[in-house]
Amino acid sequence: MTAPISNTALSKPTDTRPLVVTSGEPAGIGPDLCLQLAGLPVVVLADKGLLAQRAGQLGLRVELLDYRPFPRGERVLEETTLPGQLHVLHVPLSASVEAGQLDPANSRYVLELLTRAAQGCQSGEFVGMVTAPVHKGVINDAGIPFTGHTEVLAELTDTPLVVMMLAGNGLRVALATTHLPLREVADAITQPLLEAVLRILHHDLQRRFGLENPRILIAGLNPHAGEGGHLGREEIEVMIPVLDKLRAEGFSVSAPLPADTLFAVHRLKEADAVLAMYHDQGLPVLKHASFGEGVNITLGLPLIRTSVDHGTALELAGTGKAGVGSLLEAIKVAREMARHELANR
Repeated sequence: MTAPISNTALSKPTDTRPLVVTSGEPAGIGPDLCLQLAGLPVVVLADKGLLAQRAGQLGLRVELLDYRPFPRGERVLEETTLPGQLHVLHVPLSASVEAGQLDPANSRYVLELLTRAAQGCQSGEFVGMVTAPVHKGVINDAGIPFTGHTEVLAELTDTPLVVMMLAGNGLRVALATTHLPLREVADAITQPLLEAVLRILHHDLQRRFGLENPRILIAGLNPHAGEGGHLGREEIEVMIPVLDKLRAEGFSVSAPLPADTLFAVHRLKEADAVLAMYHDQGLPVLKHASFGEGVNITLGLPLIRTSVDHGTALELAGTGKAGVGSLLEAIKVAREMARHELANR
C-alpha cells in the first residue's frame, strides 16, 4: 500500500466547505482507501473504531481526529490538517467486521453513511460527496431493495431523474439507462426519457464542467444504429425526433451512431461526452481506457457526487494492495465540479 499522501498532493478546493467521503462496505477496501487520504482536508464518514482496527492491520500510522463542523467561511480543515491526520465523522457499525467477510447486519450502516453525507451536502455543511464502493448483493441479502448509489441518492434528494456518467482518461460516458436487464432496455428508452437525460447531461456539463456548448455523441441502440430500420426502428421512431428537437434549440448532439465505431479516436476528438443507451454499451470502453483511475459521477442531483469506478474488492481488503488512484481522482473531479458551480452562481 502506498503511504498516506501529503496535504499538497491535490489542488486546493475553491469552496470553504470540505468534501465528505463515505467509506462504503466495511468489509471491503473502502476503509483501506480512506485511510490513505490522511493529510487531505476531507471528512471521512466511517466507524472510527473500524478505521483504527484496519490501520493497525495495514501497519499505517494515522491520527484519527473527530470531525466537528466549523462556522461557514473558515477554511479550518485546509489550513490545519497535517500529514498523517484524518478527520472522521463517526457513524457506528451495527456489527463487528472482518476484512473480506460480508455481513448483512451492516447494510443499514452502509446506507446511513449515504444518508448522512447527502444531508450534509443539502444543508450546506459539505461542498460535495465522494463515495467508496458498496456491495449491492449483501444489502439486498439484508432485505433492503438496492440497485446502486445513483438510485438511493435520487430518492434521498427527491430527484425524479438522475444520470450516471463515468469519466476517465479524457473520456466521459453517460448512460440513458443504468441497472436494467438487457431485455428491458429498449422499452425503457422513450422519447420523454431520452430528452430528459440529454437535458440533464447538457445542463451539468455546462454548470459543473465549464463547457459552454457541450458536444455530445449519441450511441444508437441497435447494431449499426438500426441500419435504416432493418435492424430495429428505435433510432427512427424514438431517438431522431428527440435529437432533431434539441438540435433546433441549439444543442450540439449527433445523430444516432453505431456503437462499434463511435469510440474511434477521430470521433472522440470532436466530442465532450458520449451518451450510451445502456450500461454495458458504453462502460466497457471507458473502463478499458481508465480502470483504476476512472470516476463515477451522478448528474441531475442538487448536490455534487462522485465515486470510484471499481467495486469492493473483498479479496484485497486488509492486505495493503488496494490502489487509491480512483478515489483520489474522484476527489479531484468533485473539487473541480464545485469550482465550476461556484463560478456559475
